[in-house]
Amino acid sequence: MEYFINCNTSTLAPYTIPLDDLRAAHLYRRLGFSASVQTINAATGQTANNLVDSLVDQALAAPVIPAPEWADWTDANYPDDDDLARQMRRAQLEDFTAAYGNALMDNGLRDRLSFFWSNHFVTQLEIYNCTQFLYYYINCLQRNSLGNFKTFTSEIGLTSAMLYYLDGVRNRGNNPNENYARELYELFTLGDGNGYTEEDIIETSKALSGYTERGEEGCTQVTFNAEDFSTENKTIFGQTGNWDYDDVIDILFNERPNEIAWFICKKLYEFFVHPDSTGDDGNGIAPQIIDGLAQTFIANDFEIAPVLRQLFKSQHFFDETAIGVIIKSPADLYFNLLKETNFSYDDMTIINIMDSCALIGQDFFDPPEVEGWQRDRQWINTNFIIGRWLTSEVFLERFFQADPEQFRTLAMDAVGAANSNTSNPEIVVRALVDKFTPKGLLTDADFEKAMDAFKIDDVPEEYYSPDYIAGGLSLWTLSVSMEVPTQVYVLLRHLSREPEFQLK
Repeated sequence: MEYFINCNTSTLAPYTIPLDDLRAAHLYRRLGFSASVQTINAATGQTANNLVDSLVDQALAAPVIPAPEWADWTDANYPDDDDLARQMRRAQLEDFTAAYGNALMDNGLRDRLSFFWSNHFVTQLEIYNCTQFLYYYINCLQRNSLGNFKTFTSEIGLTSAMLYYLDGVRNRGNNPNENYARELYELFTLGDGNGYTEEDIIETSKALSGYTERGEEGCTQVTFNAEDFSTENKTIFGQTGNWDYDDVIDILFNERPNEIAWFICKKLYEFFVHPDSTGDDGNGIAPQIIDGLAQTFIANDFEIAPVLRQLFKSQHFFDETAIGVIIKSPADLYFNLLKETNFSYDDMTIINIMDSCALIGQDFFDPPEVEGWQRDRQWINTNFIIGRWLTSEVFLERFFQADPEQFRTLAMDAVGAANSNTSNPEIVVRALVDKFTPKGLLTDADFEKAMDAFKIDDVPEEYYSPDYIAGGLSLWTLSVSMEVPTQVYVLLRHLSREPEFQLK
């Protein structure tokens, strides 16, 4: 698949033209996991300013997943029988997986961001192996996803998931563990080698020490133990004192604001706009865009929401060259399909989707390494592309077996009320192609192949002719013909294997 070079020369100036359906769909594909025909129709004609403010405000107000009854359980709450305990833990994890998957479906930008941050402040469930820790980790991601990044950084580092994953629970003042201090700078705030030294890491690890109290039972939340804290003076970024955890965060954000702002805004840019943030000449316009976002970030004391409002309202975000240039992650692939079709689903559908993500490289709650999933071109290789095709077809087949008529409904929604009774198959195919690909298919020949897929063998070509029946009527119509659900199903199977379907 061709890798798109970033040649976007538009600026952060506001995009003031009312949104057409192409740009409304673009906004929803990037801010969430896409949207239904009805949602896109409602967005078309609105200004970016009003719509983005509404979506950001909704994200800020979205409720977090309620605490399950087992959120504060320890090992003592489980049966003594190991098999029964494992069975109960599996059921709890499955329930929480469904709850988070539904949050991704329902909460648009808020949980698009919580998922983004899970790939920034990375932990691995397989390391700490405690669903209670997972719940509080996700809760932290949800609460802070559009909040204050300094607060976010502070809170995430004290979640038990992170303390176990990056060895904070083993960081004692008399024997410091440097793991979390290193990742705090290298991966979470500054970037590799940017504005810190090895001595800063050593001294920071001492200041972060003491969060080692694990209790008598497994899955007990980690707390501070003063006996394990280093009370000696530490020098961090040139500042000397008996610094502790809170001091580290204050010193970091006071002494390195520019580095933090650039690093985070670059990651947000590459996730929401274009994976190539340097441009065609190695410099390009994107660094200027990131500069502007970073200035907004600092001016707003590291509040995330103002940065996103500025970006999503900009001419740069809505530029033609920004549309359809990011390869869908596995989560995008399946959740977008579910949102765009508006088909019926249940918790088991959500769980199956998240299981399928793992099959093609995106195992929820278990990124492959502390650097997280690398995204974009990494999602496409020989095995993964075949897996994407086959699993997409499986989901489409399940939807068809459950209710074929929802495929007709999808097509009628896509063509709109004026064409809901059309006898022209090209109108239907064009509407569905436009719905499921960011910019349509690349060539006229590709579109003709889509037309051929839609015109299944069960429907003779002459059925589409207005001269087939006396009175100028065709025998085939979208709203009535019994073959339509099958035709839409076959077309979607065909489109799911097209390169353009893999883009957002």
